[in-house]
Amino acid sequence: SIKTAAKTVASDMMTYYKGNESGNIPGILSQPPPGGDYYWWHGAVVWSTLIDYWRYTGDDTYNAVTKEGMLWQTGPNNNFMPPNWTAQLGNDDQATWALAAMSAAESNFTSPSAGETSWLQLAQNVFATQAARFDDTCGGGLRWQIPHSNLGYTYKNSPSNTAFIALAARLSRYTGNQTYAEAAESTWTWMTNVGLIDDAFNVFDGAHVETNCTDTNKVQFSISAGHLLQGAAYLYNSSTGDAQTRWRDRLSSLTNRTLEFFFPNDFPLVERGCELEDRDMCSVDMEFFKGIVIRELATVIQLAPFLDSVIAPKLKVSAEGAVKSCSSGANGRLCGYRWFQQSGPDSSAGNSTFPRQANALSALSVLLADDSQKGIATGGGDSGNGNGNGNGGGNNNGAGNGSNNNNNNNNGGNDGSSAGTTTRATFGLLVAGLFASLL
Repeated sequence: SIKTAAKTVASDMMTYYKGNESGNIPGILSQPPPGGDYYWWHGAVVWSTLIDYWRYTGDDTYNAVTKEGMLWQTGPNNNFMPPNWTAQLGNDDQATWALAAMSAAESNFTSPSAGETSWLQLAQNVFATQAARFDDTCGGGLRWQIPHSNLGYTYKNSPSNTAFIALAARLSRYTGNQTYAEAAESTWTWMTNVGLIDDAFNVFDGAHVETNCTDTNKVQFSISAGHLLQGAAYLYNSSTGDAQTRWRDRLSSLTNRTLEFFFPNDFPLVERGCELEDRDMCSVDMEFFKGIVIRELATVIQLAPFLDSVIAPKLKVSAEGAVKSCSSGANGRLCGYRWFQQSGPDSSAGNSTFPRQANALSALSVLLADDSQKGIATGGGDSGNGNGNGNGGGNNNGAGNGSNNNNNNNNGGNDGSSAGTTTRATFGLLVAGLFASLL
C-alpha cells in the first residue's frame, strides 16, 4: 500500500538522525558545514515532513522524537532563536520552525507538556519578532539575515518574506485575528510594488537595499512560490466577499504560473534555479525545497478544492518520479534528487541524504490527502499548556480564542474534489506497486 511505501521511506530517512542519541543535540540533523552536512533550519523541514506524514498516515512512530526535536530548539525566549544558532540566523530559517509549529497546532499534534510553550504561542512569538524587523529601506519588507554583520543582511529575499506571509495567513485563519491577515496582505503588496512578484506571477529571489531594491535577482526557486501559494490558499479559505475574490484570483494566477514554470513539459517538480537538464547545481539548502512545495500544493487542494484538477496531476507525476529515483544505497531503495529522469540511474542518487528522503516521503504522503481540510484546524485546535513566555508576547491579540467563525469550510465549493480524491487513490496504488518492486 501507499502507507507501507511511505513508512519505508520514513524509516530509511530516520536512520540518518542521531539527535536522540547520547551526546548529540535533539532537533538538528548535524553541525552546519564545514563540520557537518546540514544547517539548523533543515531540522524544521524534517519535523514538519514527519508531522504531515503522521497527519496523512496515522503512523505516530516519530511523534515523540519530532516533539522533542522541535521543543529543544525553541530558545530561551520561546521564539526559535537558540543561542547556538543566532549568529547565523536568517528570517527564513526562523520562519521555517514557526511554520512547523503551526502544522503541529493545526493538526492537534502532541502538545507540549505543562509549563512548556504551546505550538501556537511559539508561532506567534516568531511572528511578533519578525514583524518588528520590518524597516523603511526599499519601502518595507524583511531582510534575509538577522545579525547586522552577516552577509545577506542587506538583501531582502523572497523566501523570508513569503514565509512571513504564509505564517501570518495561517495565524489569521487559526485565531480569527484579522491583524495577521493585514500583515500578510501588506507584505504581498510590498513584494508586488518592489518587483519581487511580477505581473505574470513570477516570484524572484530578492534585491539589495543599497540599490533601493532595484537590482532584482530574477532567479526563481520553488520555495518562494510554494510559501505564497500556501499563504494565498489560507487567506482565500478564511475570507469572504471582495477579499475572498481577490485571494482567489491571486491564488489561481500564481498556481498556473508556478505549475507552468516548475513542472515543465509534464515533468515532475524541477528546481529550475539549480537543477539543469545536464547537471545538478543545487546546494543542500535547495535540495530541501521540493518536499516543502509538494506538501504546500497538497494543502492548497484542501483549502481551495477548485484547484484540484490542475494541481493533482502534478503531484501524481512527481510521486511517480520520486519513487523511480529510489533505487540507490546498500538496500537498493534510497531516493535520489532528480525526479524527471525516467530511465537509467539517477545521477544524484549516489549520496542519498536527508532532503532526498524527505522529498520522496512528502511526495508519497500527499497521495493520502483528501479534500476535507482534515488536520488544518482553526482556533482552539492547540490544546498545549504553554506558558506564553517570550519576547513576542505583547503582540498576540486574539490568540487562541477558539473562534471557528472564520473556518469557511465550504469556501470554493467541492468542485472536482471527489473526482480528484478517487484519482489520487487509484494513482496511489500504482506508486505503491512501483515502490514494492524495489523492496
